[in-house]
Amino acid sequence: MLLWQTVACELATWCRTSTTRDFETVTRRSNTEGLSFLTITLPTVAVDLQKGLEQGVVDPSLFLSFKKKGRLPLFLGGFFDLVFDRGSGRLRDVPDVDAIFAIRQLSMMFGKILEPCSDTRTEKAITSYITCEKGIKTSDRELSIADREAFVHMAQMLFGDVFRRIDREIDNVELIPKHGPGSTADRLLGNAKYGQSEYTRRLDEYFPVGDYLLPNQRYHKYLSPIDILEPGQERPVRVITVPKTLKTPRIIAVEPTCMQYTQQALAERFHEYLEEDDISKGFLGFTDQGPNRLMACEGSITGSYASLDLSEASDRVSNQLVLGLFSKHSTLSGAVQACRSRKADVPGHGVIRLAKFASMGSALCFPVEAMVFTTIVLLGIQDELRRPVTRNDLKSLRYQVRVYGDDIIVPSRYVRSVIERLETFGLRVNSSKSYWNGKFRESCGGDYYDGTDVTPVRVRRMLPSSRKNASEVISTVATRNLFYKRGLWHSAKYLDDLLEDILFGYYPVVAESSPVLGRLSFLGFESQRLHPELHSPLVKGYTVRARIPVNEVDGVSALLKWFLKRGSEPFADRDHLRRSGRPEVVDIKLRWGSAH
Repeated sequence: MLLWQTVACELATWCRTSTTRDFETVTRRSNTEGLSFLTITLPTVAVDLQKGLEQGVVDPSLFLSFKKKGRLPLFLGGFFDLVFDRGSGRLRDVPDVDAIFAIRQLSMMFGKILEPCSDTRTEKAITSYITCEKGIKTSDRELSIADREAFVHMAQMLFGDVFRRIDREIDNVELIPKHGPGSTADRLLGNAKYGQSEYTRRLDEYFPVGDYLLPNQRYHKYLSPIDILEPGQERPVRVITVPKTLKTPRIIAVEPTCMQYTQQALAERFHEYLEEDDISKGFLGFTDQGPNRLMACEGSITGSYASLDLSEASDRVSNQLVLGLFSKHSTLSGAVQACRSRKADVPGHGVIRLAKFASMGSALCFPVEAMVFTTIVLLGIQDELRRPVTRNDLKSLRYQVRVYGDDIIVPSRYVRSVIERLETFGLRVNSSKSYWNGKFRESCGGDYYDGTDVTPVRVRRMLPSSRKNASEVISTVATRNLFYKRGLWHSAKYLDDLLEDILFGYYPVVAESSPVLGRLSFLGFESQRLHPELHSPLVKGYTVRARIPVNEVDGVSALLKWFLKRGSEPFADRDHLRRSGRPEVVDIKLRWGSAH
């Protein structure tokens, strides 16, 4: 509450208004409604603000959770009066961009704090997951043959060259698998994954077990303990929920080890080849969100680009569409299907057969959904052009369409046709987070109004009460530095005072690249002493110490790990054969460290 008050007072000075009554409202409603007011109700103010900016007017359906005077809410009224006319609700000719940022900052600051949802909201999310499955089956039945054929043809023009390259590598057993860092359905962690004892018959056809689970054929005798599962015996993905917001959790499908292992081999090739192909690199990306943000910023100035967001994007990609995507490349299609889990174990619903391609948790989810969305977007543009798109058209459209996951940028003149096409293929455009009329755009974590960055600083964890709250301390230091870089220096000072007390004064000024938890400054970093050998500046402060669990591997499994390593450099952790996996505990330790 005190942090909210501090930020509100600082933003009030920016805009020459007062937030005294606003803080009284926040205090009163937080006392009666609890944390949900800050994390669920308050963020709706930003959502309704963005609708008003998009429409150019505040209509009576907006800001229903707050008392209003005229068309605008009394809450944060000093800021709203700088953006809209209170009587008519119309957007001012020159709205105050600082006021727009202030409303978004004060309403969204706690919207994504990492706290678990209530059981009721979690159950609602699981029910939505099941409902989504039923919707996919309905969309599959309703999709016309002409639409399917158009989808296949467009996908071939966009990605055919890439698919042919990967086809050949699968035939020649050239793909290199790898294990991901996360959990698996069979609960293998870290080094234990290199000794997996389950594989599937479907995988063996495209990723031969002797080539993918052994260092080389000299170790063929070690195949005997591996259980080759027939399709009916395969382990389903394990559906779980993880914190996202207090309004709804994020649903993750935890894949079996063997599936994740081979998915990573294909995903690596998709990422690499799609980002270097002459055609596809102009439409999508996997490693850099910058192009999406730049286009969103330009769209907010000129109106030339629209930013679209999809609801339940991953869970609405039909496997029938994915079959069409790869239908001209039988080997690649077979490999993709072989490492796709067909069933899911859903809490409260048992094991169900999946109509979707994959949920978040599959290594192929991100690249495959990006290709599907790109293909459909180009079909929408083709509809608007009223003629078949040629390869030359694709070259001219490069860098005008950009897809990064479910964040989509398209030229505004095509947006209606694109939305219609996306919905024809069973996807759902999130109207509250899609923009093309006004001067507000958002994409890939960047929010812009008329070329000005209005992205709020988010508090991700509760504030720490002692040094033992290591995760909270780490998060609060990061939040403080974001406030500082955003120009909210009084708010940064409030967190500085809090952290100074908790860290007993060991809270130095450091560069952004320093491993020491400290505060950033535009004036540079401090030096408390010099390194005795390197003569580089050192400071004393707390550093993050992650305790990697003991998880030993030796023999054939250790040799396999070595052969699967990327690059020529040695493993960064010399103790990697004894400890592996994600840290069980994150702690902070006081020591001397580099200031930069």
